[in-house]
Amino acid sequence: MESIFSLNGKRALVAGASRGIGLAIAKGLAGAGAEVILAARSLDKLKEEAAALNGSAIHLDISSSDSVYEAAKAVGDVDILVNVAGTNIRKPFEDYNPDEYRYILDTNLNGIVELTQRVGRRMKARGKGGKVINIGSLMSVRGLPYLSIYAITKGGLAQLTMVLAAEWGRDNIQVNCIAPGFILTSLNQKMWELKGMQEWLSASQANPNMGTPEDIAPLAVFLAGRGSNYITGQVIAVDGGYTTTAAWPFHP
Repeated sequence: MESIFSLNGKRALVAGASRGIGLAIAKGLAGAGAEVILAARSLDKLKEEAAALNGSAIHLDISSSDSVYEAAKAVGDVDILVNVAGTNIRKPFEDYNPDEYRYILDTNLNGIVELTQRVGRRMKARGKGGKVINIGSLMSVRGLPYLSIYAITKGGLAQLTMVLAAEWGRDNIQVNCIAPGFILTSLNQKMWELKGMQEWLSASQANPNMGTPEDIAPLAVFLAGRGSNYITGQVIAVDGGYTTTAAWPFHP
């Protein structure tokens, strides 16, 4: 069974690996034996994390086409691509301005599309198969207020996952999407400190607790290995049951 989860001899690129879910996934892949390339904008911090994993670090501003081109060129062939990079601005739909709209789309979708094109083209050309893992969101499958532009991007990633799975299946490239639930990170910590948020969560889903980035990493490691060879085109929620369960006050 251990060999099923082994990533020895595999090269993995994690786009958006400087913190949170991306860094947890990079650590998980390295722990399974993969050579991990960490990519993000904050290169100094990234180099420290990469050194601890015996990996390497490259600069990547996913919102910049030039940066995506240079990063993909520098990386070369990889067996595993994990697209984690993302951002968010929470506000009523009618209040978003064009700059905010473009910024979220460029970071969460457009840059990932371009990176996946460039890396995937090489995966196909070398003929050895591969794994693409997109990090979506609850907004890939559900709707919550004040997340409209973010939801556009994460819904787009889910649909991209399914279409690429269909296109690249004959090339032995599996494409899947992880949809994290309410995962506490530095990007959303202040929101979860607001009065009533924790109480709402504990009353809403089967598991009353928030998740951590380390709750996402094991599924990414599994999807990166040969145990997932017959799994493709899936959007898999890691969400404490939020998308499939509901809590209520009735007790028999």
